[in-house]
Amino acid sequence: MKMTSAQAAKELKKLNEQHDALIAMENKSRTFTAAIQEDIDSVRPAYDYTARQSELADLEEKIRKLKHTINTFNLSQTVPNFDMTIDQMLVYIPQLTARKKKLDYMRRKLPKEREETGYGRNSNIVEYNYANYDISVVEADYQKTVDELSVVQNALDQVNTSVEFEVEI
Repeated sequence: MKMTSAQAAKELKKLNEQHDALIAMENKSRTFTAAIQEDIDSVRPAYDYTARQSELADLEEKIRKLKHTINTFNLSQTVPNFDMTIDQMLVYIPQLTARKKKLDYMRRKLPKEREETGYGRNSNIVEYNYANYDISVVEADYQKTVDELSVVQNALDQVNTSVEFEVEI
């Protein structure tokens, strides 16, 4: 069947949730506690070890196949207007995000800020912290980074929601 990356990611999430639910059910039913005076078979939860392991193995195989298919697509699909694959874009976005965070911090600085002495020290010395860069240049770089991040995310979203690939699960 054909899917987009966004659809495949949702299917992968569904399979992982099914797997987690089976593990949780197994954890609750594979052992049980009974009082000495109780009939053990009347309080025994339903649990078939062989059947449960088979269900888990089937889900795990589907998860592996789907994850591999997504990874293969991400490694080979180029994002239009960028000389990068999806895989590279998934590295580039966190890099841009980190750059944006750093520039945001730097652009909020004043050219000259009074330094707080802190730690209960009483001092008559007044210290200042000076920005050793042009704040307006940082502001411009921040805006360029924000714009680039937006364009990159939109381009990736476009590919993830429109380009289909073959999925076998």
